[in-house]
Formats: sequence, structure tokens, C-alpha cells
Amino acid sequence: MAILNLDQDGVFRSLSDSLPTHCSLSIESFSLLTEYHGVDGYESKEFEAGGYIWKLLLYPNGNKKKNVEDHISVYLRIAGEDSLQTGWGVSVDFRLFLLDQNKGMYLVLEDAFSKQKCFHWAMLDVGFDKLIPLKEFRDAFNGYLVDDKCVFGAEVFVCKERKTGQAECISRIKSPYMYKHVWEIQNYSMLTAPCHQSKPFNVEGQDWIIVLYPVGNREGKGSHLSLYLGLADKQTTPTVTKVYAEFSLRIVNQNRASHQCGPDKICFITAGEHYGWSKFIPRADLRRFLKNDTFSVEAEITVLGIAKEPSEAEDIVHTTGEEGSCRFPFNSSLLLMSLSTFVIVLNLLRMAR
Repeated sequence: MAILNLDQDGVFRSLSDSLPTHCSLSIESFSLLTEYHGVDGYESKEFEAGGYIWKLLLYPNGNKKKNVEDHISVYLRIAGEDSLQTGWGVSVDFRLFLLDQNKGMYLVLEDAFSKQKCFHWAMLDVGFDKLIPLKEFRDAFNGYLVDDKCVFGAEVFVCKERKTGQAECISRIKSPYMYKHVWEIQNYSMLTAPCHQSKPFNVEGQDWIIVLYPVGNREGKGSHLSLYLGLADKQTTPTVTKVYAEFSLRIVNQNRASHQCGPDKICFITAGEHYGWSKFIPRADLRRFLKNDTFSVEAEITVLGIAKEPSEAEDIVHTTGEEGSCRFPFNSSLLLMSLSTFVIVLNLLRMAR
């Protein structure tokens, strides 16, 4: 592999007479690609490398979303992103190829400052905003674009897979809906236990409970009825860490007379914590809601968002070569330096002299 240079856009260049290992994209009409995919970009067919599915994303006029002008932008994108779990990261060493049709050799382009790129659920594509200037690419003397034809390629080597277990994904409910649940309390005067809970009821995939203290709790003990709402102790996969909700609680009788507290917006934690009012209503005032020693509690809940995290953590290193792959446990950082990386460092040292 012949060494060329490090250009002003941070792209390290070299020459190779070897074909790209994993992907070859032959474009018979670059002008057509420019006309129809100049803004949104062109996605190649999917290809496999290192046990994952990938594709190339090419912007022939530059990525306008990043205000790129006068350059070709090319990115590597991981496909099947729906299968990637929150917390997974895949580090890859990848390089792009551009065929010099005059010399029959490939111009190999790599990021000069970051050898490995990490893909994860929030970063599905990485690459080069300014891979090569359009003026240089269109110059027939360079051989990259000949008779409107060009060939791109890619090599992708998976270096490390990592599942941190520390990630958290917060999602908003697009169309929140207000749910109502009614809990009827009978034989109120016969309640002797200090705390009573309703049966769990489900709202947006989570089990909830209403908690009642007939003779009060904390600041309301002895003088008030205390009423709370909480999440039932239920394990979910992936683990739900928080539930953002707006709720209100109301006491009603058969004549629909009511006493309400809320609405209130609370971030519920799934550790059995309850939120509500220790002085919900004075015990003396509760009598007007009793009929046949019975009253009802209504809970109105609107779930606004949910935060989730992976259920477990593990580190795996996955090294891949042309002849196969191997996996082994890994619990510390690993420095992977290939010959091309060594050449980059050596070249930079020479430039600094």
C-alpha cells in the first residue's frame, strides 16, 4: 500500500491495488445520481461484515443537512437499527475506496484522527462530511470520474462490541391518553390495618396501585385520610427506570359528590415509592362521602413519557478478519493499532519536525 498524504479535511489517503473486501458500489451515471439523490443522498444495497448488516450513504453534492458544499459526503450506516438494544455499542475500523480508473488502483480514504468509529442506537451512521472535493473528483486527469462512471468501495472490520448497561432512553408518549380507575372501599369503619392497597391496574404497560391510610400517614396521621398513587413492584425488560405522568386523585360517593387533589405532574420511580397527599381530606369531612359505609377513590392518570435502561451489562470484544472471527471476554480498554494506524502516526510525527 502506497502512502500519499493527510489532506486539510482530516482524511488520510493511500493507494492500494487490492479490491475492497466488503462492498463495491459501481455507478454508471454519476450525473443521474446527482440529479435524483443530490439532496436526500443515495443508499447502497445492504452488505454483511463482522456479523452486522451495513450500507453506504452517498451525497454526490455534499450533505446539505450539515451545510457541506463542493464536496462528496459518504457515510457508513448500520442497517436493521431496530434490532440494536439500548446500551449496545459497536466499534469498527472502516475505510472507503475510490477507483482511479486511469491507474487501475484504489484511493483509500480513512479518518486520520479517529481510527475506530462507534455505532450505537443513537448514532447509526458515521463517515466523512468532506470525503473529496468535487473539483478534484470531476477532474478526468485523476481518473475518479470517467465517462460519468465511478466506483466506490468499503471495508468494515468490527473491533469491539460493548454493552454498557448504563444507557437510558427517555421517550415521550406521542398521543397521551387519560386513564381512569375506580377503587371502591367497602366497610370503611371496619378497616383496622394502617395501610390498604388497591389491586394493581395497568396503564401504558405499567402496573399501578392506589394506597390508602384510613387514619392518616406522616403529617396527616390521626387527623386526615392519606391517599397516594404508585407503581406496583413489577420487573420489566428492559428495566423501566422512570415514568413521567400527570395524575389526580378524587373521593366520590354514590351521589357523585367529590373531593379532589391534583392534577400533579410527577416522575415516578419504580422502587415502590408512592406520591400523593398525606392530608388528603380531614377524617371528619369524610363522613359526607360515606353511604352505607362505602365510598370510591378515582385515579386519573396520563402517562407522558417513559425512561428505560438495559437489563444487564457486559463487555465483549469481537475481532474480525477475512478468515473468520473470534469472541472473548474483555474487562479493560483495548488498543488496536493496525499497520495503517502506525503509518498515520509516523506521518504526523514527520510533519511535526
